[in-house]
Amino acid sequence: MVPTNNSQPTIEIEHASQDDIEAVTDLWVRLARDQREYESYVRAADNRETMRATLSAHQVNGGLLVARLDREVIGFTSFTIERGSLELDGTRGLLSNLYVDPAARDRGVGSALLEAAEETLREQGADVMILEVMAENEDARRFYRRQGYDTYRVAMERSLEDEGASENDTHSKEDG
Repeated sequence: MVPTNNSQPTIEIEHASQDDIEAVTDLWVRLARDQREYESYVRAADNRETMRATLSAHQVNGGLLVARLDREVIGFTSFTIERGSLELDGTRGLLSNLYVDPAARDRGVGSALLEAAEETLREQGADVMILEVMAENEDARRFYRRQGYDTYRVAMERSLEDEGASENDTHSKEDG
């Protein structure tokens, strides 16, 4: 539970139930829609059913937590132990999503969800937790830095759409 002052109700962090999946899916759609501001390619509404199934799988496997205020889901986090084909020196937990309804932010809900995910992954044998954040989402990057997360890997992108042949584009010129 997240401590609050006497004038505010207590926010509870707990494992999601199957009954929470619809509310969590709604929050995920809002998260994906918000990420479009940071040039995410994920189409929120078009992926609703896929994410409902994915979130249900996280729920069954113990990797879906919710934050509740007066029994209403106001935030969630999804995570798992990395299962890859390569042998690693450690066991990595992967944070897939963390989202708090904007009206419930600045109350420690995100921090409480993150701490609960870390604890659950630690109990499942993880040595470290990794996550991704949109490069332009400075608020999220600042939040994770405050929680002790450091840059681990940097992804880079370049558009491959035809921008017209340049003078140095020898692949499009005929030898002559």
